Amino acid sequence: MAQKPSIPKGTRDFSPSEVAKRNYIFDTIKRHFQTFGFQPIETPSFENSSTLLGKYGEEGDRLIFKILNSGDFISKVDDFTYSSKNSSSIAPKITEKALRYDLTVPFARYVVMHQNEIDFPFKRYQIQPVWRADRPQKGRFREFYQCDADVVGSNSLIQEIEFIQLYDAVFTDLKLDGATIKLNNRKILSGIAETIGAKDLLIDFTIALDKLDKIGEDGVIKEMLEKGISEKSIEKLSPLFTLKGNNKEQLAVLKQLLSNSDEGSTGVEELSFIVETIESMGLQSANLTIDVTLARGLNYYTGAIFEVAAPDGVKMGSIGGGGRYDDLTGIFGLKDVSGVGISFGLDRIYLVLEELELFPESVDQSLQVLCLNFGDTEALSALRLVNSLRKVGVKADLYPSNSKIQKQFKFANNKNVPFVILLGEEELKNSTFIVKNMSSGTQETYDLKNPEKFIQSL
Repeated sequence: MAQKPSIPKGTRDFSPSEVAKRNYIFDTIKRHFQTFGFQPIETPSFENSSTLLGKYGEEGDRLIFKILNSGDFISKVDDFTYSSKNSSSIAPKITEKALRYDLTVPFARYVVMHQNEIDFPFKRYQIQPVWRADRPQKGRFREFYQCDADVVGSNSLIQEIEFIQLYDAVFTDLKLDGATIKLNNRKILSGIAETIGAKDLLIDFTIALDKLDKIGEDGVIKEMLEKGISEKSIEKLSPLFTLKGNNKEQLAVLKQLLSNSDEGSTGVEELSFIVETIESMGLQSANLTIDVTLARGLNYYTGAIFEVAAPDGVKMGSIGGGGRYDDLTGIFGLKDVSGVGISFGLDRIYLVLEELELFPESVDQSLQVLCLNFGDTEALSALRLVNSLRKVGVKADLYPSNSKIQKQFKFANNKNVPFVILLGEEELKNSTFIVKNMSSGTQETYDLKNPEKFIQSL
């Protein structure tokens, strides 16, 4: 007996309906990427391990899928290393490539390799799958798409403002009103760490702080203590856990708190410029709010940090995020090339749109018209009609076999086809065809030699 097939945990098959809905999101995001002047690129699904490892912090490195070398890879491992059963010692000898963890680091590699072909500032977008060896759960998968937009070669804060506007434009177009764009600055986090005397533990500090919404204040404090941050330092930090007020009021508190930190003060100034500019221009449907606990846990951010939350009432992790990285390309030898970018979480956006029933009905419509099959002679005439409809962009098809009409109507119902064409012996004799509206049940007769009237009614 054949074994029942399965797929790896954290991956999915997609039905025609699901693919159509995903493409609706892709097309919406892509359209706005292009409107904002971004150009498309693509990079390989896997990179050299050296390109990826060490770029996402310790936690990120653990989530990278490594690819075994081809051939007899185990023969290159000496007996001592093999017998140690230490994966960190064995891995470099049996794997040299890895599936990409995100699109940002591969993009930095791309910029360095193609720097002589690029006009800076370079605005690119990229829509491709990424892989993470994470624990699968709702809204979190091991294989998923990212939709990224980045600008490299400019340190102007105008770019951050444009990305907020881009988020707003996309979510407005998707009818996802009320999405919240959270904003922070890595310099502010560095300034806080300096102010509380934990500057040497900045990475541990930001990783723990970034988990506030997941494990709560007590969980964050416990993790900070475990990482060596003193109780005295945490006590100085505690007011930030409950920092409230509008953006202007929060900025005023931060300005005073970080007055003795040059880096922290710079971060406050940058946030103030972004917030004031956005408030003067306005947003269509999104909300912009400062979240001083936002850290995103990635080492390469150096300035603004973004994260987008779904509208209130929808329990979902972030549906977008990004930030400023002043020297990411420096890890590949190209110094002083500032960049900033954002990402849309396609799979989570899909789940949110599904939950809120925001997908247009037409998205799931694979056919507009189905011609029924009444026999060989009638089918040939129906096929000619179908071809004329297809030439003007109508999604049309002919039922392939002369089955019972009841079965053909059932097929049309199952596919939610709005119009069914009946072209039988009598219609063929009169050079006409009948169109049945499957929603209302009404029927109308059209001239077979002149189907334009029907086409105009669609």
